[in-house]
Amino acid sequence: MKLSVRDAAAYFRKPDPKGAGVLIYGGDAMRVALRRQDVIKALVGPNGEDEMRLTRIAGADLRKDPAILGDAIKAQGFFPGPRVAFVEDATEAVAKAIIPALADWAEGDAQVVVTAGQLNARSALRKLFEAHPSAYAIGIYDDPPSRDEIEGSLRDAGLTDIDPEAMNLITAYSREMAPGDLRQTIEKLGLYMLGADAAVSVADVEACAPQSNEAALDDVLNVVADLKANEIGAILSRLYAQGTQPVALCIAAMRHFRQLHTVASDPGGPAAGIGRVKPPVFGPRRDRMVRQASNWGRINLEEALATITETDLMLRSANTAPERALVERMFIRLAMLGRRRP
Repeated sequence: MKLSVRDAAAYFRKPDPKGAGVLIYGGDAMRVALRRQDVIKALVGPNGEDEMRLTRIAGADLRKDPAILGDAIKAQGFFPGPRVAFVEDATEAVAKAIIPALADWAEGDAQVVVTAGQLNARSALRKLFEAHPSAYAIGIYDDPPSRDEIEGSLRDAGLTDIDPEAMNLITAYSREMAPGDLRQTIEKLGLYMLGADAAVSVADVEACAPQSNEAALDDVLNVVADLKANEIGAILSRLYAQGTQPVALCIAAMRHFRQLHTVASDPGGPAAGIGRVKPPVFGPRRDRMVRQASNWGRINLEEALATITETDLMLRSANTAPERALVERMFIRLAMLGRRRP
């Protein structure tokens, strides 16, 4: 039978132990693999493969020898417990081999777990599992995980006490990260909080999130926005040593100061304007942006944007001036500009 998104979420949390099996298909191989791992682990437990209760069959091998799936379903192992016959990367060409195996399936046989790429509604594989009375077909799409799915992953990692702001940040990350990266971040967060009595905070989440060059870019932008001109040179040297290009610094500066301008321009003040920033910001970064927007004021920020635009045009033109010197001068001018009363 075909499961809806809501029913599929319930199935992944607790697969039917008496079902004949499940087809998991979708265009994103990582999302399909993660769901397949969840199902197999729930059915045979963490030691299922070690106890030889999990049989792996490549789709190409099944095409060459159609009988191996039926044999795997009926085979009895040395260890007691439920068994799974897993067919990986199935295609339409192996549907004929799966049909008799499912038709001959009886309670007590190994469950059949099949993964495939994107399948259309006319797919023989889909029709086979959707029409079977005790098998399931689940399509995996590129939508971000739901709140329930995120909370389930957090519970699996042993995290139940989470600050609302931290939960909002995790939700924001779920819209930007690949599924595998999000799962690794949550697992890392679970280890990071092991033995801690306090609730998970925004700082805890940020400490476990994947680090990228954007974190270093934020350092120099905050130094400029906080008017610390004497620290600009050292941070720029480190960024250039990491391979950061002057144009990338200019683009990042434009993005940051546009956000500050949005915050400062809100009729309700920066405290209200911070809610208009996309993607949303949380925790200490949110407080810092409100403070920066308040200190600069809308007029100074508009002049700052004009300065950044001027430098960006020079970098993209046939200008002969050293690009790194142009960017450093821009940052120093911005830090000095921010000292003026808004």
